[in-house]
Formats: sequence, structure tokens, C-alpha cells
Amino acid sequence: MRFRRFAVAYGVVLMLGMAGLAVAQDGGQQPSAREQLQHIHTPQSIDQKLASLTKDLELTPEQQRQVRSLLQEHHDKIQAVLDKNPKASRQELGPQIHAISDETHHKIHALLTDHQKELEKAMVQREHHGEENRRSAPPS
Repeated sequence: MRFRRFAVAYGVVLMLGMAGLAVAQDGGQQPSAREQLQHIHTPQSIDQKLASLTKDLELTPEQQRQVRSLLQEHHDKIQAVLDKNPKASRQELGPQIHAISDETHHKIHALLTDHQKELEKAMVQREHHGEENRRSAPPS
């Protein structure tokens, strides 16, 4: 159950980034998933995610190396899906992207110590509460 919350929280973070970019373009057409993700799915995003996980979960240098590798693999797999389906929408590719993210999160979770799993639980709760606040906030 704890892993599922962890995976869902990370999935929400990824999907929020994609949803934020899903604004109407050129006569009201939705951009493709590739167009949406190219802004947030970058090598810098790997570094940012690693830094965030390192801070939140107190990753050791060895764990950082392993997690960086998993994040790069995650990036490469999603990029391959996008390359294979250049015109597909976010909704069409969502299940594939979610499955890739679940796999990555499961692998990261397996690297954590018991203490880090407790930190992970707190991180997921913070992210969950942040998501609830964003949904309930009036549009700006």
C-alpha cells in the first residue's frame, strides 16, 4: 500500500507537469504528448528529481548513483514511447507512461532503507496535501 501511494504521488507530479502544458494552441488544438513533455522531460529534470529525492529521502552517494541510472532509464523509455507515437495525445499515452513510472518507482523503493521508507511516507503525504490544496484553490 505504501508503495502504491509513492507511485501515485510521483505519477501525479509527472501528470501535473503535463497537464499544465496542455493549453490550447493553434486554433484550440491540444498539443501532442511529445510537445507537452519536451518542456519538462529533460536531462535537467533528472538532475532536479535526483536532488529532490536526495534531500527528501537522505539518499547515500551509492543510492544517488543508482537512482540517477533509474531516472535516466525512465527518461529513455518515455522518450522511446514518444518517438514511436509522435502524434499521440497525453490521454492516449497515459497508460504506457504510467506503467513506466510505476516500474521506476518500484525499483527506487526497493533501494530504500526502512528509515528512508518512513521519510518517503512523509514526502508522499506532503505531496498529496499539496495536490489537494492546488485542486481546491480558485483559478488565477
